Amino acid sequence: MSEEKTPPKVTDAPERPKHGPQVRGHGPMGSGPQEKAINFGPSLRRLLATLRPERPLILTVIALTSTAVVANVVQPKILGQMTDLLFRGLLGTIVGRGVPAGTPLETVVAGLRARGEDTFADMLTGMAVVPGVGVDWDAVGRVGLLALGLAVAGGLLMWASGWLLNDVVNRSVYRMREQVQAKLDRLPLSYFDRQPRGELLSRVTNDIDNIAQSLQQTLSQLLSNLLTLIGVLVMMFWVSPVLALIAIIAVPLSMAAAVAIGKRAQGRFAAMWKSTGDLNGQIEEAYTGHALVKVFNRSKEVEASFARDNDKLYEAAFGAQFISGLMMPVMFFIGNLSYVAVAVVGGLRVATGQMSLGDVQAFIQYSRMFTQPITQVASMANLLQSGVASAERVFQVLDADEQSPEASGALPVPLEGRVHFEDVAFSYSPDTPLIEGLTFEAYPGSTVAIVGPTGAGKTTLVNLVMRFYELDAGRITLDGVDIASVPRADLRSRIGMVLQDTWLFGGTIRENIAYGRPDATEDEIIAAATATYVDRFVHTLPDGYDTVIDEEGSNVSAGEKQLITIARAFLADPALLILDEATSSVDTRTELLLQRAMAALRSDRTSFVIAHRLSTIRDANVILVMEDGRIVEQGNHAELLAARGAYFRLYQSQFAGAAEDPDAA
Repeated sequence: MSEEKTPPKVTDAPERPKHGPQVRGHGPMGSGPQEKAINFGPSLRRLLATLRPERPLILTVIALTSTAVVANVVQPKILGQMTDLLFRGLLGTIVGRGVPAGTPLETVVAGLRARGEDTFADMLTGMAVVPGVGVDWDAVGRVGLLALGLAVAGGLLMWASGWLLNDVVNRSVYRMREQVQAKLDRLPLSYFDRQPRGELLSRVTNDIDNIAQSLQQTLSQLLSNLLTLIGVLVMMFWVSPVLALIAIIAVPLSMAAAVAIGKRAQGRFAAMWKSTGDLNGQIEEAYTGHALVKVFNRSKEVEASFARDNDKLYEAAFGAQFISGLMMPVMFFIGNLSYVAVAVVGGLRVATGQMSLGDVQAFIQYSRMFTQPITQVASMANLLQSGVASAERVFQVLDADEQSPEASGALPVPLEGRVHFEDVAFSYSPDTPLIEGLTFEAYPGSTVAIVGPTGAGKTTLVNLVMRFYELDAGRITLDGVDIASVPRADLRSRIGMVLQDTWLFGGTIRENIAYGRPDATEDEIIAAATATYVDRFVHTLPDGYDTVIDEEGSNVSAGEKQLITIARAFLADPALLILDEATSSVDTRTELLLQRAMAALRSDRTSFVIAHRLSTIRDANVILVMEDGRIVEQGNHAELLAARGAYFRLYQSQFAGAAEDPDAA
């Protein structure tokens, strides 16, 4: 667009020194939204609520995981029974030597006590050994096959659970992306004016990707670990309540450590993702304005600014990962203390015959299985905190104030193009009025030229016609219908707009011309291109109309890009036409040709033309001269020159070489 007063930047972001040029429309190098302490609990609940549509699959995942956990939790007890069979058979063989076959165990135990071997006697009593009977290999084989079957079943069920949960997460993130895209369509233009582009892109790409990664890596393990924790706890108390109480002592210690470390990590992760958005915003702007940076020799300043933001990201990321990385070692240390205590006490209980060796072996496995979920859940805290921090940033976009709801009115068909401004007032900021009490009428088929100094409100005026912004007071009517009473899409479908800042997407020249009318025929596209002199240069390109233009349009000149955008407006054949400095990027000869083409385009339709080159608007029916949001003069070219007012001064400054003091005017 042409130069214009722009909405103020976001006030929740502290200003910082800016190094390097500020490229209009590409987001400032300033920071994004100011860092806030992450509201972990509500944000986590809201993130989990996004999974609700997948409840049937989630219930299936819970059922599969629960079954897998039961299979895995029972295994140590089964293996303990195998150990008891082996150990009992070995002891039966040992104590059966030198005693008659069929000697009762009580007789053997009494003999051992008589010889002072009370500990061995207690062990035999606890193991229910049968003297002279060796290992029952058939029983060992059956128990081993059972354990193997449980292991295979548990693994398969866990794989199926993970596969389904991955589908759940991807579906949910897919919906989140759809919600964000739909939200962006409902946000007013003022929101994008206040948001650095790179910061916004980071929220809708990097942060959503991080949410997906965090959910995928945490939910599956979190569910299985919590269920494993419950199952193991039940088995531990079943095997030995005494050892279970010893193992449980590790829980409050682990929880205290996890809470302490987690609190320190939360703020760090919020800062890390904020710094990521800041750095993305700066990179995007510096890349887009690369030529301007080189022209003004600001490369060193841009590099210095990048280095500062990069250092901030490094410090935030290092701090977040370092603090959260302490979780695993601390959990392992506490778990090892519990493991040692269980091993010592369990060994003493086996020696005294209070427990079998298999039960102690099973319990040691359970103690490992008990501390492992706690350790893993604690270690996943960094991923979960990072994901919730990203979710909160995405939720801020989803919670942003939307443009006013669509109305259900309709414009007349066909549209004559009578535009009436009735006591219109508008400002980007409530404390800085821009347009106040503006009233004028554009008649059907007329060309209304709008001129004035920088910041007078020229582009704002046509933006209000497009309903890019909503009025503070008054109304704008089109053929007597208040434009606020019709859907924006219906209104904009009747309006063609050519901006000073050309925009072309990655695609062929043919596709760019047909952007506003995809169903146009080849003949119609070529006719529009011929009328706007695109056809003259297109044949010099390697592939003609099939030449692919990159997103920045770097393979065609600025003037050629402008011609393509004008051809796009020609093809759309709108009822109302807005030309915002549409010829500013073309040479003088091409401008003369475009004036003829635009004269044909403006025929029988109402046109608004914003121009600094007053030579381009001499044939306008009405020329509005704006200053400080007000129309100070209006009339045709000859009338305004004769009045020798503001328009006369503008004309003199361009064509008579007058050098007036702006403050004296």
